Amino acid sequence: MAFDAYDDYEQSELVQKWLRQNGVSIIVGIAIGLIGIFGWQQWRNHQASNRAQAAQVYQQIQSAEAAGNTAMADQLVERLQTEHEKSAYAVFATSERARRQVAAKEYDKAAGSLGWALAHAEDPALKGLTQLRMAQVQFAQGKAKEALATLDQLGDAQYRGLSQELRGDVLVNLGRVDDARKAYQSALSALSGDAPQRSSLQLKIDDLAAAGKQGA
Repeated sequence: MAFDAYDDYEQSELVQKWLRQNGVSIIVGIAIGLIGIFGWQQWRNHQASNRAQAAQVYQQIQSAEAAGNTAMADQLVERLQTEHEKSAYAVFATSERARRQVAAKEYDKAAGSLGWALAHAEDPALKGLTQLRMAQVQFAQGKAKEALATLDQLGDAQYRGLSQELRGDVLVNLGRVDDARKAYQSALSALSGDAPQRSSLQLKIDDLAAAGKQGA
């Protein structure tokens, strides 16, 4: 019993000594851990709140567009860019504004909108789609070489049919007929058998062949 009592006493002393030496660091560690957990939860809540707010503004933009109130829609796009610039909703809304600007033949404004969207798009598929739209706008501006350079940066195979067809159009404009034919054929091979674009693509290929025969 004496030895047992001694061992209990010694163990108690060792524990108390260890706590005196390390107690502060343990308490600090626990506090930091709790702060970290709390901070992480707060950050997640903040992120969720931001996403919800961005989604709400995006819905308001769609409602304004449906009502034909483009001025209000543009104001809301600016708000998304300012308050939620890292949100995909801001990229979506800015790209849709560019579509409206293209419809109004405001190509310089559309290029500016797409430039902002490109700078803030993080998702590869979304970035690729934005690059494709930028190339379309550049081509509409008469900037064929710039459009071709933008298409060269496009790496997403998801848009291969569209990008190769546009590449063919740009190359025709630049007088590079053989390269254009290859681009059109690449676009054709990327499309499914029932794709509606196949007929128009085939017409472009046939037109190039006919033009080649006439020039021969």
